[in-house]
Amino acid sequence: MTDKNNKIIQNKILLELQYLPPIQYFSKLMMYSVVLIEQHENYLKGSYRNRCHIAGPNGLLRLSIPLEKGKNEQQPIQQVRIAYHEPWQNQHWNSIKTAYSSAPYFDFFADELQQFYTERYEFLFDFNWRLFQFLLSHIPVLADIEFTERFEKALPDKILDARNSIFPKKHRQKEDKYFHPVPYPQVFEEKNGFLPNLSILDLLFCYGPQTPIQLESCILNR
Repeated sequence: MTDKNNKIIQNKILLELQYLPPIQYFSKLMMYSVVLIEQHENYLKGSYRNRCHIAGPNGLLRLSIPLEKGKNEQQPIQQVRIAYHEPWQNQHWNSIKTAYSSAPYFDFFADELQQFYTERYEFLFDFNWRLFQFLLSHIPVLADIEFTERFEKALPDKILDARNSIFPKKHRQKEDKYFHPVPYPQVFEEKNGFLPNLSILDLLFCYGPQTPIQLESCILNR
């Protein structure tokens, strides 16, 4: 892969596994030949690991998966358990349905997606991975997806370390010179205006098979 100045850059990127990741995350799957998923990290709260953003009738809506109480911050990511003391699955699905039932491609994906909100997954990592597989089955990407074999704080130069670079809170985001959100028609755009970098669900429901084209348009300096 080269940038506009013909300078060779990394062809591999390392990312954490997120819950229904934002468009920026999926743009990386269109840029790199290999995407490594970090499976040996510790959980970091306040991230997209257990939350996502969608466009609701009243603006930006955050969906957050509750976790079992404990020191999740220090816990290996594959040991973080989902809590079911509240009906979050029904709440998330109802929010998704309210937000996107009138989207052009909602009906194409709704039945398959709903199944994830009727089954109980013990671990957050497993749930996110199954959802990620669902998304990949409907969004053709260029990258091969691999898991890390161990945790490495420092990576070889050929691998771009993008862990914790795509974050819900702006002050914790890292600069990304290769991503620029390009507007597309959203369900409640007339009321809320265009909301950038929402969950990939927003783009999938609104654009369907054109999703990869829109992802490509968001990539700069290629």
